[in-house]
Amino acid sequence: MTQPLGRCFDDEALAVLDPQWQVVLRNWRQQEAAQQLIRRIEARQREGATIYPSQPLRALAATPLANCRVLLLGQDPYHGPGQAEGLAFSVPPGQAIPPSLRNIFKELHRDLGLQPPMTGHLGAWARRGVLLLNTSLTVEAGQAGAHARWGWEGLTDALISAVDREGDPKVFLLWGSHAQAKRSLIGARHRVLCTNHPSPLSALRPPVPFMGCGHFSESQAWLERQGRPWSWNLDKDFSA
Repeated sequence: MTQPLGRCFDDEALAVLDPQWQVVLRNWRQQEAAQQLIRRIEARQREGATIYPSQPLRALAATPLANCRVLLLGQDPYHGPGQAEGLAFSVPPGQAIPPSLRNIFKELHRDLGLQPPMTGHLGAWARRGVLLLNTSLTVEAGQAGAHARWGWEGLTDALISAVDREGDPKVFLLWGSHAQAKRSLIGARHRVLCTNHPSPLSALRPPVPFMGCGHFSESQAWLERQGRPWSWNLDKDFSA
Protein backbone atom coordinates (compact mmCIF):
# COMPACT_ATOMS: atom_id res chain seq x y z
CA MET A 1 0.00 0.00 0.00
CA THR A 2 1.56 3.27 -1.09
CA GLN A 3 -1.12 5.74 -0.01
CA PRO A 4 -1.88 6.48 3.67
CA LEU A 5 -4.45 4.03 5.00
CA GLY A 6 -6.87 6.81 5.93
CA ARG A 7 -7.45 7.63 2.27
CA CYS A 8 -9.07 4.21 1.83
CA PHE A 9 -11.80 5.39 4.21
CA ASP A 10 -12.34 8.98 3.06
CA ASP A 11 -15.62 10.04 1.47
CA GLU A 12 -14.29 9.77 -2.07
CA ALA A 13 -13.10 6.20 -1.56
CA LEU A 14 -16.29 5.07 0.16
CA ALA A 15 -18.55 6.66 -2.48
CA VAL A 16 -17.80 3.88 -4.97
CA LEU A 17 -18.98 1.15 -2.59
CA ASP A 18 -22.41 -0.35 -2.08
CA PRO A 19 -24.46 2.13 0.01
CA GLN A 20 -25.17 -0.59 2.60
CA TRP A 21 -21.45 -1.12 3.12
CA GLN A 22 -20.95 2.64 3.30
CA VAL A 23 -23.24 2.86 6.32
CA VAL A 24 -21.18 0.29 8.22
CA LEU A 25 -17.88 1.89 7.23
CA ARG A 26 -18.94 5.45 8.06
CA ASN A 27 -20.25 4.39 11.47
CA TRP A 28 -16.98 2.60 12.20
CA ARG A 29 -14.86 5.49 10.92
CA GLN A 30 -16.38 7.82 13.51
CA GLN A 31 -15.23 5.67 16.43
CA GLU A 32 -12.08 6.53 18.36
CA ALA A 33 -10.88 2.93 18.03
CA ALA A 34 -11.01 3.29 14.25
CA GLN A 35 -9.04 6.51 14.34
CA GLN A 36 -6.43 4.92 16.59
CA LEU A 37 -6.06 1.98 14.21
CA ILE A 38 -5.65 4.23 11.19
CA ARG A 39 -3.09 6.41 12.99
CA ARG A 40 -1.14 3.37 14.15
CA ILE A 41 -0.90 1.84 10.68
CA GLU A 42 -0.07 5.19 9.07
CA ALA A 43 2.74 5.58 11.61
CA ARG A 44 4.11 2.22 10.49
CA GLN A 45 3.86 3.39 6.88
CA ARG A 46 5.88 6.51 7.68
CA GLU A 47 8.47 4.30 9.39
CA GLY A 48 8.91 2.45 6.11
CA ALA A 49 6.84 -0.69 6.76
CA THR A 50 5.37 -2.37 3.68
CA ILE A 51 1.64 -2.82 4.20
CA TYR A 52 -0.51 -5.29 2.24
CA PRO A 53 -2.89 -5.20 0.42
CA SER A 54 -3.14 -2.03 -1.63
CA GLN A 55 -6.96 -2.27 -1.61
CA PRO A 56 -8.07 -3.39 1.87
CA LEU A 57 -11.77 -2.88 1.02
CA ARG A 58 -11.69 -4.82 -2.23
CA ALA A 59 -13.95 -7.62 -0.93
CA LEU A 60 -16.69 -5.06 -0.27
CA ALA A 61 -16.24 -3.46 -3.68
CA ALA A 62 -16.55 -6.85 -5.38
CA THR A 63 -19.57 -8.13 -3.44
CA PRO A 64 -22.46 -5.77 -2.64
CA LEU A 65 -24.32 -6.82 0.48
CA ALA A 66 -27.56 -7.65 -1.32
CA ASN A 67 -25.66 -10.00 -3.65
CA CYS A 68 -24.02 -11.98 -0.87
CA ARG A 69 -24.90 -15.68 -0.72
CA VAL A 70 -21.82 -17.03 1.06
CA LEU A 71 -19.45 -15.43 3.55
CA LEU A 72 -16.07 -17.16 3.48
CA LEU A 73 -14.10 -15.87 6.44
CA GLY A 74 -10.31 -15.74 6.47
CA GLN A 75 -7.91 -14.50 9.12
CA ASP A 76 -5.51 -11.92 7.65
CA PRO A 77 -4.04 -11.14 4.23
CA TYR A 78 -1.10 -12.97 2.72
CA HIS A 79 2.18 -11.34 3.77
CA GLY A 80 4.38 -12.24 0.78
CA PRO A 81 5.20 -9.86 -2.10
CA GLY A 82 2.46 -9.67 -4.71
CA GLN A 83 0.10 -12.10 -2.96
CA ALA A 84 -2.52 -10.15 -1.03
CA GLU A 85 -5.23 -8.51 -3.11
CA GLY A 86 -7.97 -7.74 -0.59
CA LEU A 87 -9.91 -10.99 -1.13
CA ALA A 88 -9.52 -13.72 1.50
CA PHE A 89 -7.54 -16.74 0.24
CA SER A 90 -7.20 -15.18 -3.25
CA VAL A 91 -4.00 -14.23 -5.10
CA PRO A 92 -3.61 -12.31 -8.37
CA PRO A 93 -3.33 -14.20 -11.66
CA GLY A 94 0.25 -15.31 -12.23
CA GLN A 95 1.03 -15.77 -8.54
CA ALA A 96 1.82 -19.25 -7.25
CA ILE A 97 -1.20 -20.81 -5.55
CA PRO A 98 -0.61 -20.84 -1.77
CA PRO A 99 -0.92 -24.16 0.10
CA SER A 100 -4.23 -23.33 1.81
CA LEU A 101 -5.83 -22.34 -1.48
CA ARG A 102 -4.41 -25.44 -3.12
CA ASN A 103 -6.22 -27.52 -0.50
CA ILE A 104 -9.42 -25.56 -1.12
CA PHE A 105 -9.19 -26.45 -4.81
CA LYS A 106 -8.47 -30.10 -3.96
CA GLU A 107 -11.58 -30.30 -1.81
CA LEU A 108 -13.63 -28.55 -4.52
CA HIS A 109 -12.51 -31.25 -6.95
CA ARG A 110 -13.13 -34.11 -4.51
CA ASP A 111 -16.54 -32.79 -3.48
CA LEU A 112 -17.98 -31.58 -6.79
CA GLY A 113 -15.63 -32.98 -9.41
CA LEU A 114 -14.63 -29.49 -10.54
CA GLN A 115 -11.17 -29.17 -12.03
CA PRO A 116 -8.94 -26.69 -10.19
CA PRO A 117 -8.54 -23.41 -12.07
CA MET A 118 -5.18 -22.40 -13.48
CA THR A 119 -5.04 -19.27 -11.32
CA GLY A 120 -5.60 -18.56 -7.64
CA HIS A 121 -7.58 -15.39 -8.31
CA LEU A 122 -11.07 -15.75 -6.79
CA GLY A 123 -12.62 -12.64 -8.30
CA ALA A 124 -15.34 -14.69 -9.98
CA TRP A 125 -16.50 -16.07 -6.65
CA ALA A 126 -16.60 -12.53 -5.25
CA ARG A 127 -18.61 -11.17 -8.18
CA ARG A 128 -21.07 -14.03 -7.95
CA GLY A 129 -21.85 -13.57 -4.27
CA VAL A 130 -19.02 -14.96 -2.10
CA LEU A 131 -17.84 -12.31 0.35
CA LEU A 132 -14.14 -13.14 0.78
CA LEU A 133 -13.58 -11.31 4.06
CA ASN A 134 -10.56 -11.43 6.35
CA THR A 135 -11.03 -10.56 10.02
CA SER A 136 -7.94 -8.32 9.80
CA LEU A 137 -7.72 -6.20 6.65
CA THR A 138 -4.00 -5.41 6.59
CA VAL A 139 -0.68 -7.08 7.35
CA GLU A 140 3.01 -6.19 7.16
CA ALA A 141 5.43 -7.78 4.74
CA GLY A 142 6.82 -11.02 6.09
CA GLN A 143 4.85 -10.83 9.35
CA ALA A 144 1.76 -13.02 9.46
CA GLY A 145 -0.84 -11.63 11.85
CA ALA A 146 1.07 -8.37 12.29
CA HIS A 147 -2.11 -6.28 12.63
CA ALA A 148 -4.26 -8.83 14.44
CA ARG A 149 -5.89 -7.32 17.53
CA TRP A 150 -4.97 -3.82 16.40
CA GLY A 151 -8.64 -2.91 15.99
CA TRP A 152 -9.74 -4.32 12.63
CA GLU A 153 -12.06 -6.71 14.43
CA GLY A 154 -14.38 -3.84 15.34
CA LEU A 155 -14.99 -3.22 11.65
CA THR A 156 -15.02 -6.79 10.41
CA ASP A 157 -17.36 -7.90 13.21
CA ALA A 158 -19.71 -5.10 12.15
CA LEU A 159 -19.52 -6.31 8.54
CA ILE A 160 -20.28 -9.90 9.58
CA SER A 161 -23.24 -8.65 11.61
CA ALA A 162 -24.49 -6.66 8.60
CA VAL A 163 -24.40 -9.83 6.49
CA ASP A 164 -26.30 -11.63 9.24
CA ARG A 165 -29.02 -8.95 9.37
CA GLU A 166 -29.52 -8.61 5.61
CA GLY A 167 -32.79 -10.22 4.57
CA ASP A 168 -31.83 -13.36 2.65
CA PRO A 169 -30.51 -16.60 4.21
CA LYS A 170 -26.83 -17.22 3.62
CA VAL A 171 -24.07 -19.76 4.13
CA PHE A 172 -21.20 -18.87 6.49
CA LEU A 173 -18.02 -20.90 6.01
CA LEU A 174 -15.94 -20.77 9.19
CA TRP A 175 -12.70 -22.64 8.61
CA GLY A 176 -10.40 -22.75 11.61
CA SER A 177 -10.72 -21.65 15.23
CA HIS A 178 -10.15 -17.98 14.45
CA ALA A 179 -13.13 -17.87 12.08
CA GLN A 180 -15.26 -20.04 14.35
CA ALA A 181 -14.81 -17.50 17.15
CA LYS A 182 -17.25 -15.32 15.16
CA ARG A 183 -20.05 -17.90 15.42
CA SER A 184 -21.96 -15.85 18.00
CA LEU A 185 -22.46 -13.04 15.45
CA ILE A 186 -24.53 -15.29 13.16
CA GLY A 187 -28.23 -16.05 13.63
CA ALA A 188 -29.94 -19.42 13.42
CA ARG A 189 -31.67 -18.76 10.08
CA HIS A 190 -28.34 -19.04 8.26
CA ARG A 191 -26.34 -22.20 7.54
CA VAL A 192 -23.02 -22.18 9.37
CA LEU A 193 -20.43 -24.77 8.29
CA CYS A 194 -17.34 -25.25 10.44
CA THR A 195 -14.17 -27.24 9.91
CA ASN A 196 -10.45 -27.01 10.45
CA HIS A 197 -8.50 -24.41 8.49
CA PRO A 198 -7.40 -25.59 5.01
CA SER A 199 -3.75 -24.96 5.88
CA PRO A 200 -1.55 -28.06 5.46
CA LEU A 201 -0.90 -27.87 9.20
CA SER A 202 -4.54 -28.60 10.02
CA ALA A 203 -6.43 -29.71 6.90
CA LEU A 204 -6.17 -33.43 7.72
CA ARG A 205 -6.27 -33.25 11.50
CA PRO A 206 -9.19 -33.93 13.86
CA PRO A 207 -11.62 -32.94 15.17
CA VAL A 208 -13.10 -31.85 11.81
CA PRO A 209 -10.59 -32.22 8.96
CA PHE A 210 -11.02 -29.76 6.12
CA MET A 211 -10.24 -32.37 3.49
CA GLY A 212 -13.44 -34.34 3.01
CA CYS A 213 -15.69 -31.78 4.71
CA GLY A 214 -18.10 -31.52 1.76
CA HIS A 215 -18.86 -27.87 2.38
CA PHE A 216 -19.08 -26.98 -1.29
CA SER A 217 -21.83 -29.47 -2.13
CA GLU A 218 -23.60 -28.88 1.18
CA SER A 219 -23.70 -25.11 0.68
CA GLN A 220 -25.05 -25.49 -2.86
CA ALA A 221 -27.78 -27.88 -1.71
CA TRP A 222 -28.79 -25.67 1.21
CA LEU A 223 -29.03 -22.52 -0.91
CA GLU A 224 -31.11 -24.45 -3.44
CA ARG A 225 -33.56 -25.38 -0.67
CA GLN A 226 -33.78 -21.71 0.32
CA GLY A 227 -34.78 -20.75 -3.20
CA ARG A 228 -31.40 -19.13 -3.86
CA PRO A 229 -29.82 -21.52 -6.40
CA TRP A 230 -26.11 -21.04 -6.80
CA SER A 231 -23.06 -22.99 -7.96
CA TRP A 232 -19.34 -23.08 -7.22
CA ASN A 233 -18.74 -23.99 -10.87
CA LEU A 234 -17.23 -20.68 -11.90
CA ASP A 235 -14.04 -21.88 -13.55
CA LYS A 236 -14.77 -20.15 -16.87
CA ASP A 237 -14.68 -16.79 -15.11
CA PHE A 238 -11.66 -17.24 -12.86
CA SER A 239 -9.24 -15.35 -15.07
CA ALA A 240 -11.18 -12.10 -14.97
